[in-house]
Amino acid sequence: MSTQAVEVVAPERDGRLRMAWRLLMNNRLAAAGFYAITLIVVMALLAPVLPLHDPDITSPADRLLPVLSEGHMLGTDHLGRDVLARLVWGTRVSLFVGIAAAFVAAFLGSVIGLVAGYAGGRADNLIMRGIDMLMAFPYILLALAIVAVLGPGLLNALYAIAIVNIPFFARNVRGITLGLSHREFVDAARLSGKSHIAIVATEILPNVLPIVVITMSTTIGWMILETAGLSFLGLGAQPPQADLGSMLGQGRALLFTAPMVSVIPGVMVFLIVMSVNLLGDGVRDVLDPRLRAGSLGRPMPVTRIERENVPVPDETAKASALAVVELETSFEARSGRQRAVKDISFTLRKGECLGLIGESGSGKSVTALSILGLVASPPGVITGGAVTIEGRDVLSLDETQIASFRGGKVAYIFQDPLTTLHPLFTIGEQVAEAVRAHQPVGRAAAHRKAVELLGTVQIPDPEQRARAYPHELSGGQRQRVGIAMALANDPDIIIADEPTTALDVTVQAEILRLLQVLRRERGLALLFITHDFGVVAEICDRVAVMRHGEIVETGETAAVLGNPEHPYTKRLIACVPVPGQGRGFLDAIRAMPPADIAGGRSA
Repeated sequence: MSTQAVEVVAPERDGRLRMAWRLLMNNRLAAAGFYAITLIVVMALLAPVLPLHDPDITSPADRLLPVLSEGHMLGTDHLGRDVLARLVWGTRVSLFVGIAAAFVAAFLGSVIGLVAGYAGGRADNLIMRGIDMLMAFPYILLALAIVAVLGPGLLNALYAIAIVNIPFFARNVRGITLGLSHREFVDAARLSGKSHIAIVATEILPNVLPIVVITMSTTIGWMILETAGLSFLGLGAQPPQADLGSMLGQGRALLFTAPMVSVIPGVMVFLIVMSVNLLGDGVRDVLDPRLRAGSLGRPMPVTRIERENVPVPDETAKASALAVVELETSFEARSGRQRAVKDISFTLRKGECLGLIGESGSGKSVTALSILGLVASPPGVITGGAVTIEGRDVLSLDETQIASFRGGKVAYIFQDPLTTLHPLFTIGEQVAEAVRAHQPVGRAAAHRKAVELLGTVQIPDPEQRARAYPHELSGGQRQRVGIAMALANDPDIIIADEPTTALDVTVQAEILRLLQVLRRERGLALLFITHDFGVVAEICDRVAVMRHGEIVETGETAAVLGNPEHPYTKRLIACVPVPGQGRGFLDAIRAMPPADIAGGRSA
């Protein structure tokens, strides 16, 4: 058993490491920072074995030799000491102090933040007011005061830098912990009988740790800089010991006569700080679970379109309000591109309602988002097919032209309006913004149009509701606001992505009735995405059934529901419970043939 576990876990761990390495190398600046800091660290670690001069031996006869002098590659300082030797040993000391201070500050600050955030109440107030008192002093003055009390020295400088950076870690960790301490999974751990220490260690710390690591990676450089600052003032490394800061301090008097004595350690400080900060960006990417899932690039403002095949729409497609021809959308993953939508084709006529139905994950929403290039890239990429609106291939247009279709000719109603409405703007402002995005009207006219639209979707007292914020409205009212925004520019096509899923039955019926009325009055073409056959039977003229990214059956709603041909469609319809059937309902489902048998396209 243990051998098998090792065989399973080891490849998985190796895969994660390879993905982490790819993510790091994919960020060129982070890769440059990684190689630069690695080279510097290796050089510092090998200082005892490198063929260097003794950094503390003085030679007045060889003072202030220039760069590339014989036996002294980087020259000598005012006491004849080899600059290269002092640079390597000084870098070793500065790295040790900066990294050690970062670890001390991260540990103590994280513990304080975890305790304050998890305990809350008076304990939180007491701890954080103490942290606020530390932050009330300028950090460099506080570090100077601490060194003045403890006395000059490299170890005391380490303590001072660590102490002044504790509040930074404590406040970050406390804020995250405070948000996590009342989450459902923490409450479940409490109910299961876990102790407070166990909850903090197993439930909260794993969620906080990536933030601590990222914060450390971005603050190590600053701590090295702060340590160098204290040594520059003579409060850090003491003669004859050298670090980068003390080399800078000793070389400032020679800035005009021998500038390289101070420029060389200054360049090294710059390289270390920049390399660590750039590497910190790469570490953030490696710890981001979305990037580990396979999105190896930066988010793009537009959907990538890399079509391998561009079909020519026929006359039926050109005459339709919307035609999708052999559409294919893929997602980048570790193993390459994975197809999510596979050669989808359908048409939508003016005034018609087409229901796109299937189980969760069948590709319905990806299909809808692909129509107007709304798929997130990375990881999404449209790899084939055509989408025609008014006879024009939308996917061949530039981004400006595609944007003119969005909200103008084609409107989108999202599943959860609370996540799409801005929480800091009123309902009226957001509907008015949808109007002004496509129409050259003033603010007053846009507001009047917004109030009119709210009345059209039957929101009571629209003038007052227009001044409300999204959180002040019920779920049904927010959904009506989403419909009002979709109608703002009199679109010809509306794509409704499961707009009634999160609503109760009564509100759902009202929303469906409203869509039907608007469709009849305005002649809208409606693409309705759902997984509910009851909704399809009520409002859809035709239905297309999706499974695993493919349309397995399409036809008139009555024909498909009354006499389904594909086994998957039969199973979906059979899964709609019948009142009074009782236990026999599940038995009937189990007795049905699998969905992949002959009689329809296989998945």
